[in-house]
Amino acid sequence: MTRIGKLFEKLQAEKRCGMIVYLTAGDPTPEATPGFVAALERGGADLIELGVPFSDPIADGPVIQKAGDRALKAGTTVAKVLEIAAAIRKTSEIPILLFTYLNPVIKYGFEKLAADAKAVGIDGCLLTDASVEEAEAYVAPMRAAGLDTVFLVAPTSSARRLKLVAEYSSGFVYMVSRTGITGEQQTLSDSALPLIERMREQTKLPLAMGFGISKPEHVAELKHHVEAVVIGSAIVRQIEEDSTQLEAFLRRLAAPLHTAAIS
Repeated sequence: MTRIGKLFEKLQAEKRCGMIVYLTAGDPTPEATPGFVAALERGGADLIELGVPFSDPIADGPVIQKAGDRALKAGTTVAKVLEIAAAIRKTSEIPILLFTYLNPVIKYGFEKLAADAKAVGIDGCLLTDASVEEAEAYVAPMRAAGLDTVFLVAPTSSARRLKLVAEYSSGFVYMVSRTGITGEQQTLSDSALPLIERMREQTKLPLAMGFGISKPEHVAELKHHVEAVVIGSAIVRQIEEDSTQLEAFLRRLAAPLHTAAIS
């Protein structure tokens, strides 16, 4: 079992919803990222999504796009992100999910990435634009290396895609709360809870929900419905505006998860 699997067992035992945090590796420099992860862990992060910057991030909004541009200009590559993960592992056992697009992984090589990611202490991988219908070539080497494979489902996902995601996912399933790109929102989408219900019918894996979650009220609303919430753009924006307040910022966002145990 990976650190991801152990985390969700722990959350279940504690009757607590987890906090998953995304950040763009290498933004603004590769050297800064391990310190940001340490701050986020102190602030309440249970799992880190370590984003690989990509030149054509079709699923990301302007905040993460700009972060990716800064990271790329700072020389951040897939290999550099693996170095960052190794640096994080020197001081932390927090679960790490590599969050990337398919193109950089194809260029790096599925089997090479699986071996190298395992070697530096990464626990799983999520390919944002991967087609689950053609996932076997990617899933097989990842599973062989002992890594989790996490897939996305959205409100527009067909019943067939939900079934395939349940089949090929391990660790947890990442649910997109709304259609469109990443970014902070004022309210949760009306399609969020129906998607959770549809996915529950397909799998017993833990469910996490992200895209647009940026306020403590969003976290409070979701914590009784999913095993984890995912915060991304709000964290990336805070890093851009004032990274010295990162721990305190996440602590405020995560506060609803600690007010009372979930039923």
